[in-house]
Amino acid sequence: MEIIYSDKNIAVCIKPVGVDSEKQMPDLIKANLGGEVYTVHRLDKNVGGVMVYARSRQAASQLSKAIQSGSVIKEYVAIVHGTPPEKGDWEDLLFKDSNKNKVFVVKRMRKGVKHARLEYVRISDGEFSLVRIRLHTGRSHQIRVQFSSRGYPLVGDRKYGAKDNEKSPMLYSCKITFPYNGQSACFEALPDWKAIQNKKIKCLNTRFGQTN
Repeated sequence: MEIIYSDKNIAVCIKPVGVDSEKQMPDLIKANLGGEVYTVHRLDKNVGGVMVYARSRQAASQLSKAIQSGSVIKEYVAIVHGTPPEKGDWEDLLFKDSNKNKVFVVKRMRKGVKHARLEYVRISDGEFSLVRIRLHTGRSHQIRVQFSSRGYPLVGDRKYGAKDNEKSPMLYSCKITFPYNGQSACFEALPDWKAIQNKKIKCLNTRFGQTN
């Protein structure tokens, strides 16, 4: 676990793959920084990347309100099987089967179904494609399900149809932007993937079409 920024109110960290974002990460932060730590968003255990945690009740409340209002912007990089279109703005209805811990795309709204939206830009193509994604909603397994349902499962994501030898989904929370102290705070990091290293990382600084 790497802390890339901290002050009395927040801590911005890189969560390792395999670490629980709601239980283990706060304990790790406490061990490094002391004090209280409040979880305001989550990341799948088998996914790594940038996260922000609150270190005071006031900061937790402010960050939670920013997330609810859509003021927190989360971006990801992923490697998927196949070649999706050059860019997309996808909206789906998702239902989570809690007993199976699996999410499905469904056709109609009913109890337990939630609207999901993401945008993406394809950075490279081929048998495996590198994409950068912006989430507009934070649904469980959202990126994994939305890509898999269209025939582009994430490399390493056997839960959602991938057939390869990777041990975990090649998905990484690469950037988070949120309002803080009257300004826009932005933190970014990239995974140590060979495919990323080979694709000129600066090309990932993509502008998405919508701003909210």
